Amino acid sequence: MYTEFWDCHMHSSFSSDSTAPMEEMIRRAIRLGLRGICFTEHYDPDYPETPDHLDFSPDFASYRSTLYALRETWGQKIRILYGVELGLQPHLAGTFSSLIRKEPFDFVIGSSHVMDHADPYYPDFFEGKEEKAVYRRYFETELACLQAFSGFDVYGHLDYILRYGPRKNADFRYADHAEVLDALLTELIRRGIGLELNTGGFHYGLEQPNPCEEILARYRKLGGEIITLGADAHAPDRIAYSFDRAKNVLLRCGFRYFTVFTQRTPTFYLIEP
Repeated sequence: MYTEFWDCHMHSSFSSDSTAPMEEMIRRAIRLGLRGICFTEHYDPDYPETPDHLDFSPDFASYRSTLYALRETWGQKIRILYGVELGLQPHLAGTFSSLIRKEPFDFVIGSSHVMDHADPYYPDFFEGKEEKAVYRRYFETELACLQAFSGFDVYGHLDYILRYGPRKNADFRYADHAEVLDALLTELIRRGIGLELNTGGFHYGLEQPNPCEEILARYRKLGGEIITLGADAHAPDRIAYSFDRAKNVLLRCGFRYFTVFTQRTPTFYLIEP
């Protein structure tokens, strides 16, 4: 049971890469004893054509009304928040600004799924490329995204690309990318934007969350305090995935609180030792 935690990153059938009914996700979260959850359906305009023919442009009116109706049904058992995961690309700043002015989101994640018009999820992304150079380019792209648009609450799975590299995170060292990562983390802190601990990394076999412990510890050392927790679940059985391990990572990195955003305002919850 995860009675002290919220899972603030999950997807339902309103995201093109999930078939899970929203109510099934809610029922599972209640069985796990979570305090609350936040749905963060994908909005990834200008997503490249892929073999899966994914379309990350949800019907926000339908998404919102469904969530609000289910909140009426289940709200006595668990808090249910309305969020979005923006697929950041620098040229989409105006599109995102317009959306968040219009929609009453509780929580906005900014994530980088696309680099140079391709998603590293697909294996051919790395063909003919040197892995370390790709990782550095990815972090530079994230910094460019942040400089173009900062209207989000936390940066999601900051080292997402490590899930899909040929050797995943086996050869990743913070020191190899320290200049750009320090610039990225410092800019997040300066702008009051937090970082997400995403337990999807455990699911993908990294033996680390996303971002990895080195990045989380560096963020904390630089003065970062806003940290949210999410499993990136696309199905009910992944909700709160490895949250026990995530808790230990947070404590080792020096965090004493985790964060939940409601109406775009952060609340800090003590992590019980």
